[in-house]
This record gives sequence, structure tokens and C-alpha cells, in this order.
Amino acid sequence: MALRPIDDAIPVTVDRDRVKKQAKAALDIQNKQPDFVKNNENGDRLPATAETTIDYIPSGDLKPLTDPEAKIESLVQGLESKDWTEICDSLNDARRFALYHFTLLLPILETVMLVLVKAMKNPRSALCKTSIMTSTDLFIAYGDKLLQPTASDAFDHLLLQLLLKASQDKRFVCEEAEKALNAMVQSVSTLPLLPKLQTCVSHSNPRVRAKAAISISNCVSKMRPEELNEFGRVSLVQMAAELLNDRLPEAREAARNMVMLLYQSFIGDHEDQKQDSWRNFCQSNLPTLHAQSIVKITIPQETMG
Repeated sequence: MALRPIDDAIPVTVDRDRVKKQAKAALDIQNKQPDFVKNNENGDRLPATAETTIDYIPSGDLKPLTDPEAKIESLVQGLESKDWTEICDSLNDARRFALYHFTLLLPILETVMLVLVKAMKNPRSALCKTSIMTSTDLFIAYGDKLLQPTASDAFDHLLLQLLLKASQDKRFVCEEAEKALNAMVQSVSTLPLLPKLQTCVSHSNPRVRAKAAISISNCVSKMRPEELNEFGRVSLVQMAAELLNDRLPEAREAARNMVMLLYQSFIGDHEDQKQDSWRNFCQSNLPTLHAQSIVKITIPQETMG
């Protein structure tokens, strides 16, 4: 018996009118949706309108506020607005406070930092970049005051967001975040900052680890011998040894810079006499393979014997 083609095994009839009605109903439902979309990781409902043009104002072009005492009363309300353009305006006002009306912003620094964290998570690039520019001005203006106990947790969240933004593919956001991280390293005291960066070099995201490693290397480059001793040279060389085996070349290069800085500080002006001491220091505080890697970087091959 001849077999029927499989296409003929189950007869199918299509009700074309019914399909048209279903498609029209789906379109009607879509058209009835409100003019907003829920499209950011904070859960905010954002207007589904065309991107508004936002001017990125350099710090040097910002002017003092005409009535800062009155403006500070409404600043938090503006920062917490549902209108992202109003948030941008309020962030620029926060920058003006940092630059020209320093003391007025002090009581709400924690709130401002938490707003920055939320804004950096927003999918709107304009809001994200404005928040990063604001963090740069805050680092320069307030420095260690951002680490006071009441604001320390907010600072930790802000640091992580900056490392994440410095790790992403949008170049103009990445570059702005790197500027902010550099401002942080230059403006915040190294000893309280290093432990916060140290927690980030074990982050699951390799790009975050690399950016944290670069910031740590920059911190070490400005540390005096007494600061290295206070933080702990052993902790620093152990951190560098771990990063030498990281996946990303950027992290490994930062680790090599750290190793050379630590070595140069250790031996000072008496290289010939202290190379053996440096070798013993590494062997005493590191696993054998790590110690060998550190020594290989720092001591010329011809002198190793």
C-alpha cells in the first residue's frame, strides 16, 4: 500500500477571518498600553518619549547658585523626581553646591550618593553620565568626608557602580567613570580607601577586578613608606601576586606595576644589599610559585644566580 505524504496525514484548515481578528485584538491591546515603559533595573517607569538632549556641563562652566539656602530645601525632591531630566538638572545643582556652597550639601551627602548609584543604573546614557560627572566633583570637593560612618555604605555602592561603568562597552560612559575613579584616588586618603578597593579585586566580573586593580596600583604609587607599613606590605604583595594570574591583561599589568612599586620602596637606594632581603620577604609570605613570579619580575635575571 502506498504511503500518503506526511503533509496529508492530518488535514489542517485555517480560519483566516479568525486569525485576522486575533491579530487586531493584540494590536488594540498594545495600542492601549500607557505611554511609559518599565525598562531600568531600579524598576522606575520611564516616559516612552524621544531622548531629550542634555548638555554635559564641565565643572569649570558651572556657576554659583543665586539663592543656595532656598535651593537646598528642594534639592532632594528634585533628585528623587520621576522625571529624569529634572534629576539631571538637580545633579548639576548638587555639583554647584559641591563647588561653591560646600557646607550646605554636607548633611545630605549620603542621600546624594545613593541617588548617584540609582542614576548610574538607569538605561538613559545622559542621566548615567551626568551622575558620574557629579561623583567626580563630590570626590574632589569632599574627599574623606564621603567615608564618614553615616555615608560609608553609600560610598561602597557608589564605588562598585563606578567600577561597573568603567568596565562597560559604551566608551563615553567608560571614560567618564575612569576619570571619576582617578579623582577618587587623588582626593580620598589611601589608607581608608584601599580596603574598599581590596574587596573589589575578588569580584566575579573580571573587568571590575581589572579596574579595581588599576585603582589600587594608583593608590600604591602615591603611598609613603610609613603608609605602606601601616596598611601592610605583606597584604599588598599577596594581592599583587593573586592578580598576576588574573584572566585580563589589564589586571595583570596593574599587578606588575604594584610589584615594582613595592620592590622599589623596599630596597630604596641600596639595591645590591637588599635584593636577598626582598627575595626572602617574598618567599616567607607567598606560596612558592607566587614568590618565584614576583622575584622574576623585580630582580634582573643575571643577578639571581
